Amino acid sequence: MTDAAPIIVTALFGGEDQAWFDRQRAAHFPPERNFLKAHLTMFHHLPPSLEGEVRQRLGEAARAGAPTARIAGLMSLGRGVAYRIDSPALEEVRAHLADIWAGLLTPQDQAGWRPHVTIQNKVDPAEARTLLTKLQADFRPRPLVVADYAAWWYRAGPWEPLSRHMCA
Repeated sequence: MTDAAPIIVTALFGGEDQAWFDRQRAAHFPPERNFLKAHLTMFHHLPPSLEGEVRQRLGEAARAGAPTARIAGLMSLGRGVAYRIDSPALEEVRAHLADIWAGLLTPQDQAGWRPHVTIQNKVDPAEARTLLTKLQADFRPRPLVVADYAAWWYRAGPWEPLSRHMCA
């Protein structure tokens, strides 16, 4: 059922990393807003007409292998906190797709991409600054397993799965 719902494209993580990010979200995200698993958004709003092509392109990206990545640091979102992800390979995949879909991207998806995983959002800025300071105190960069690419229908609530593509 597509009924003109936009498509969101994400990268998802290996089991241990996914569980760790999900625990971080459970601990810090406002509970009434935390209805998604942790994810790294690659595209926020693709037209529904791209459904078949999105499946095809994400399948190709997944068959090319899992991109090397690491959790590189923390970043302020103003009213939230995220972990900054460093992955030249993932950035290359995203740039390739952005080139293909260039004429169809929203301004948000045309803007510079800052790969991150949000663990807190829509809180008072002082609360966000406090969490950022706390997490930075003992943060150490570490490897991150990017295991899948996924596409979702956005229907103004929990996302509806469209497709998932496991990296080779």
